[in-house]
Amino acid sequence: MFQIEIDSGSGFCFGVTTAIHKAEEELAKGNTLYCLGDIVHNGMECERLRQMGLITINHDEMEQLHNVKVLLRAHGEPPETYALAEKNGIEIIDATCPVVLQLQKRIKKQYEIAPSPNTQHPSPNTQIVIFGKKGHAEVLGLVGQTAGTAIVIEHFDDVKQLDFSRDIYLYSQTTKSVEEFHRITEYIQQHKAEDTVFKSFDTICRSVANRLPSISQFATRHDLILFVCGRKSSNGRVLFEECLRVNANSHLIEGPEEIDAKWLHGIQTIGICGATSTPTWLMEQCRDAIRALFR
Repeated sequence: MFQIEIDSGSGFCFGVTTAIHKAEEELAKGNTLYCLGDIVHNGMECERLRQMGLITINHDEMEQLHNVKVLLRAHGEPPETYALAEKNGIEIIDATCPVVLQLQKRIKKQYEIAPSPNTQHPSPNTQIVIFGKKGHAEVLGLVGQTAGTAIVIEHFDDVKQLDFSRDIYLYSQTTKSVEEFHRITEYIQQHKAEDTVFKSFDTICRSVANRLPSISQFATRHDLILFVCGRKSSNGRVLFEECLRVNANSHLIEGPEEIDAKWLHGIQTIGICGATSTPTWLMEQCRDAIRALFR
């Protein structure tokens, strides 16, 4: 009989845990609560909260609401969302992750730096660059701090599109790869014009980055890895790719119904792990589903 181990380091990060606790507290009071976007990139956890009464909305739907409570998830929001809430009398329950909030403030401060005493606008010679996924909720919130002027690069190859004759201030989405960020930094340093300013700020959350070495070790200990994660999760992709790098027999699944019994043939040990958006109860369901297959 094979052994099953659930990675003790997997599960919700601080930001996600805080957002979910705030939602549960409000719903427990019997209040109507809206959430702007999926509270976490995990469909099963979103469904659990929906059954408790949480109503997920998008930005267009928020524009139609007045005098209600809306929870902002850990990813953060641009200034326009707060302005809309004030205009419509909406009470904001702000669950923006402190790490994301601090990053927003840093980018906004850089954007608002005046190049001379005679103007209050950022220099046209300055490029604020964000290493992140285009359209991701967190990235939209970061770009919003610059009135939409920040340049987003998703991958290392995108860095070649920058204007190296202009100043560059480089930041990162909190859940991106540290290794790729450092590659981008080195490339800019090597290609920028001599008379330009280049500053890079490693703003990657260590609750994800520090998990890479531990999840790598976890994946090498087992014959089969089941990485439980919503497919929308950015940090999940980073962590799963690390599992796959060290253990080719790794599979990304969203829940127990995706487990293929064929994967278990000839297996001695199974490791179950997940993203910072993966609830522990879901990993436990996957463990129980495997046991049920051989009961």
